Amino acid sequence: MASKQVAVVTGSNKGIGFAIVRALCKSFKGDVILTARNEDLGKKAVEDLNKEGLKPEFQQLDICDTNSIDRLKSFIQSNYGGLDILVNNAGIAYKQSSTAPFPEQAEVTVKTNFTATLDVCNALFPILRPHARVVHVSSMVSQWSGKKCSDALKARFLDSNLKMDELKQIMADFVQSAKDDQVEEKGFTKSAYGMSKVGVTVMTFIQQRELNSKDDIIVNACCPGYVDTDMSSHKGTKTIDEGAETPVYLALLPHGSDIKGKFLSEKTVQDWPGN
Repeated sequence: MASKQVAVVTGSNKGIGFAIVRALCKSFKGDVILTARNEDLGKKAVEDLNKEGLKPEFQQLDICDTNSIDRLKSFIQSNYGGLDILVNNAGIAYKQSSTAPFPEQAEVTVKTNFTATLDVCNALFPILRPHARVVHVSSMVSQWSGKKCSDALKARFLDSNLKMDELKQIMADFVQSAKDDQVEEKGFTKSAYGMSKVGVTVMTFIQQRELNSKDDIIVNACCPGYVDTDMSSHKGTKTIDEGAETPVYLALLPHGSDIKGKFLSEKTVQDWPGN
C-alpha cells in the first residue's frame, strides 16, 4: 500500500480544483484526493465524479485550520507513506462589490491565499517523494500587481537570496500598510488578491531553490486563465476544464523536467513579473 502514488488537490469541490481532480483521475496512475472545507460539498463533488466513472477519494481540508492540515498529513502518511502531487488551488477573492474595508480584505486574503497555502506546504513537503510535483494556482494578477510595485520591492521579490521568512515579513508589511492606509506609499499595489498571489508566486521561487538538491522535486506556479467560476463571478471565458490544463500539465511534468521554480500561463513559462 505504501508504494501507491497519490495526488492531493486543495479546494477542489468546485471550479478549477474540481476540474483538476477530474483530469488527474483520467491521466494520473495513482489515487487522487479531492479536498474541501465543507464535508458535504466535498462528498457531493466525489459523487458527481463517480457518475462519470471516476473514483477520487475525499478528505476534509480547511487550509486555514492547522489541525485539519495535520489530519490530512496523517492520513496520507498512514495510507500511502508519501505524497507525489500537491496542487494548491484553495483560495479566496473578495468581489468588487464587497463592502468589507480594504484592511480587512488585505488581512483575510493574505492569510488564506499566502499564509495558509504556506502552512499546507510546511506540513506536506517533508513527505514529498522523489519526483514529486507541486503546483501553486496563482494568477496573472500576480504579474500585474508585481509590475506595479516599487522598483525596490520588485528587486526584493526577484532576489535569488530572498528567504521565506523575509517574504513572510513583506506580506505582513503589506497587511500593515493597508491598516495604516499607506499601501502605495510603501511600494505595494492596492489589490489584496493581487498582492496575495504575488506572495504565492514568489513563494514558488524560494521553495524551488530550497528543494533543488532534493530528488527531482519540482515546484511551479501558474495562471489558469480567466475561467468561468464563482471566483470570477462567472465572467470568465474559459471552461473549468480549460482552466485545469496548465495546472495538470505541471502536475504531470516528466522526470528531470527543466521547468521548475517558474510561473506559467497557457503551459508556457512567463517572465515574472514582466515589463
